[in-house]
Amino acid sequence: MLPPGLLPEGLRDRLAPDAEAAAALVRTLTGCFASHGYDRIQPPLVEYEETLASRLGPSARRELIRFTDPASQATLALRSDITGQAGRIAATRLAHEARPLRLSYAGPVLRVSGDKVRAEREAMQAGVELIGHDSVTAACEVLSVAVEALAAAGVTGISIDLTMPDIIETLAGKVLTPARIAELKALLDMKDAGGLAAAGLADWLPLLAATGPVDGALAQLAVFDHAGLLASRRSGIAEMAAAVGEHARVTLDPTERHGFEYQTWIGFSIFGDGVAGELGRGGAYVVAHDGASEAAVGFSLYIDGLVDAGLGQSGVRRVLLPIGTAPAVGTKLRADGWATVAAFDADANPAHFRCSHVWDGVEPHAI
Repeated sequence: MLPPGLLPEGLRDRLAPDAEAAAALVRTLTGCFASHGYDRIQPPLVEYEETLASRLGPSARRELIRFTDPASQATLALRSDITGQAGRIAATRLAHEARPLRLSYAGPVLRVSGDKVRAEREAMQAGVELIGHDSVTAACEVLSVAVEALAAAGVTGISIDLTMPDIIETLAGKVLTPARIAELKALLDMKDAGGLAAAGLADWLPLLAATGPVDGALAQLAVFDHAGLLASRRSGIAEMAAAVGEHARVTLDPTERHGFEYQTWIGFSIFGDGVAGELGRGGAYVVAHDGASEAAVGFSLYIDGLVDAGLGQSGVRRVLLPIGTAPAVGTKLRADGWATVAAFDADANPAHFRCSHVWDGVEPHAI
């Protein structure tokens, strides 16, 4: 028999005040999204596995928890990411809406396993998707919204790591065979300079040097891109960096591909001081449906890391109301921003109820 209260591996209960902090962070982030015109959607936690998997990258598909629907006998899956669901809604139920379509969301996701940084399998995700446009202007808006929302949530020292997920296909698609492209990608993933030289791919070594603070990395990339195939993309990255440069540190690693399987010309990861692992990631991608497709750009933020870093604490003062306190007193205190806790016993200890004050008959008295 399982011990009482035991949860499956990678799952946990959020108690007060962390559960309150998570809810407050969701309100802050989605409020910022709404202020920029992003309409909130609420997709279901479960979908048909075939539908859900078709809109996810390979790594996200592997994280789907599948089971059989007792009603239809079809295979269902718990979502491991909400981005694909936003794409489905845009391509079907909102296909008639004007573009670009701005959507936001917040909700739990569940995956098969955790990772090296975060062992939790369940996570709270919030984000936006701008569908019908993936121009530099759209990418700048999305990235700026992400930085603004995180700053509103109390994150400091924000840094953005930009990448170019399809750079190898863009540069080598007509030069190398598919097998050589796969070999090149593997060596670049490992940052293996010696391996590149040994494999006869030394011409690609400059890509490893085009990494670091965005200005220097773009300069290195410009030297490598002597044919100008990446000119517009380099210009777009510079514009994106300028859009958030006063509020975030921006770096570039053009060959970083881990977790960016379905992004196209740009991808990014977001980090912040005092928060373990990524705060979020995003980029440009394609929403496909019934043989048609449209460009999109968006991001997802991960709430749990923010809570664990101590962010989102409401700071609402709690006051214990002794037995016999008139209801009007509590009403007035709550209107003034207090949280009130009514005592049921004469000897109730305010600290037991996370109260910093007790009503003394005239005013809240600090304990």
